Amino acid sequence: MTAPMMGSAPVTVIPVTGLPEITAGSDLAALIADAADLRDGDILVVTSKIVSKAEGRVVTVPREQAIEAETVRVVARRGPTIIAQTRHGLVLAAAGVDESNTAPGTVVLLPADPDESARRIRKALHHRTGLSLGVLVTDTMGRPWRAGQTDNAVGAAGVIPLRDHRGEADTFGNLLEVTVAAVADEIASAADLVKGKSRHVPVAVVRGLAGLLTEPDGPGARAIIRPADEDMFRFGSADVPLARRTIRAFTAEPVDAGAVRRAVATALTAPAPHHSEPWRFVILGTAGARTALLDAMLEAWIADLRRDGFTEEQIARRIRRGDPLRQAPLIVVPCLVADAAHDYPDERRSRAEQAMFVVAMGAAVQNLLIALAVEGLGSAWISSTLFCQDVAAEVMELPGEWRPMGAIAIGHPAEQARPRPPRDPGDFILTR
Repeated sequence: MTAPMMGSAPVTVIPVTGLPEITAGSDLAALIADAADLRDGDILVVTSKIVSKAEGRVVTVPREQAIEAETVRVVARRGPTIIAQTRHGLVLAAAGVDESNTAPGTVVLLPADPDESARRIRKALHHRTGLSLGVLVTDTMGRPWRAGQTDNAVGAAGVIPLRDHRGEADTFGNLLEVTVAAVADEIASAADLVKGKSRHVPVAVVRGLAGLLTEPDGPGARAIIRPADEDMFRFGSADVPLARRTIRAFTAEPVDAGAVRRAVATALTAPAPHHSEPWRFVILGTAGARTALLDAMLEAWIADLRRDGFTEEQIARRIRRGDPLRQAPLIVVPCLVADAAHDYPDERRSRAEQAMFVVAMGAAVQNLLIALAVEGLGSAWISSTLFCQDVAAEVMELPGEWRPMGAIAIGHPAEQARPRPPRDPGDFILTR
């Protein structure tokens, strides 16, 4: 296959045919050198499947067990389909575990280090042929929001993985600000037009792109993996509930009001009794408003401790403890308005009616905390206003029917959340 390259020399993609079945220990470089008509400046594109087979990455275990072993993070799950992040940092279906073109009862894993695999193949080919070549190791991936699959580079050696056009001018003289081309992935996709599982062609040669080759091996395909802190789509559907962590230390960086409004909008999707909307949220964005509330609650707490018989020394020790609400650049006080609650003549049903609204408030708070985490904000729900609802309501000048239900410290995290302790769901389930 030959195609023009933006007015320059043509780019040619050539399938490499005649390769035998690859098994553990196969010398890929020797087999490819014998089967391919290689020239200086060629880029060799090799399907990861045969690299894995040559490296002994074929295992005799159930597919589900292999996927679990290769997964470091489940990004999404729907029925039997799992999108997972591997230890390489790749996000792809089934953690890259493949059961096609392999003996029944076996599955093929991705190479342990695809970049290193590409480097070894390149070095061996150069030693055998003396040619300056680039090598890409590829795997098939789906794309969010796009149907179908295409090949992407998971390993690279001697090829520029990314071509940065930022700072260049377009045809109208406008400076490009965000354009970074994933050329390794583009080459992988082009090569896949002539190779593929059904054709039994696992290798292709791309000719005409010698300008993308580098003498050193280069950074590899790992450079294409977007860092987590730059990834706007970091959280998959399986990650979202787990994104909420209690953060008790914050930086001084201001909190985006728009992010908080979006989180409140998410909170409003919580279920509520009688088609009501019992949630209200007080945003304390100024230092004065936060200090007034916290000082009033502290005074009420000290009074409670004295009534409980604590000594002044004991009280002093207690109030010296760090308060996340004092550190946070923003506080949100969720409030419950249960004016839609039904009146019942007996206490049992009245308690149940009130409990319904409290549960609805809890659902809204949880939604809010998760949405804040997705926005990149840390938070901590603190129960303090529940112990002095009248005091808190008076300081914030709330309408009479608004009941403060704790307070939420919000800010940019200044600490890493502690690892969650392992929990077995079975310990929390009673089945009848």
